[in-house]
Amino acid sequence: MTNLNEIKITPRDQQVLRLLVQGCSNKEIAAQLEISPRTVKQHLRTLSCGGNQGRAQTRETGDCHVTEGADGIMPPRTD
Repeated sequence: MTNLNEIKITPRDQQVLRLLVQGCSNKEIAAQLEISPRTVKQHLRTLSCGGNQGRAQTRETGDCHVTEGADGIMPPRTD
């Protein structure tokens, strides 16, 4: 397990995470930070892979840790 004190994230990653915790959708985060939804996804991917320490590895392998059965279809969100 990764120690939270060892995770290095950018100020923008922190902004994205803060808005996500507040319950904002990717589109809402993108609008508030004036970035594209695709860029929001990139920040979320970075965060889910352990911050900057996971970036070099994901470039090489093309993905972060994937659990078995992760290739299934995720059902749409119902709000």
